[in-house]
Amino acid sequence: MIKYETKIVDRSVGRNADLLAESVGKMETEAERYPYIRILISIIEQAHPEWNQAPNKDKQIAHLIFHMSHGGVDREETANIVRLRDAERGYNKKDRN
Repeated sequence: MIKYETKIVDRSVGRNADLLAESVGKMETEAERYPYIRILISIIEQAHPEWNQAPNKDKQIAHLIFHMSHGGVDREETANIVRLRDAERGYNKKDRN
């Protein structure tokens, strides 16, 4: 059995997402991190469907990824990607209020 030094940040999201976030946090450039952050956002949206209608969804997801990456992924970088994904789907912040 593998022993991990840290606890899972969010059990709904899971250990693999935690490990991915930690690895993404070690990447040097935004361009390098971008596709992996999108994957993490997708995993979080599946684990927390109740956040999809939250007016501050972008900040909630960004906060979670920040903690999962141990501070390696900037909150604003993630929040921007969440807003971009929502815009691609035709959602905007006004729709959630």
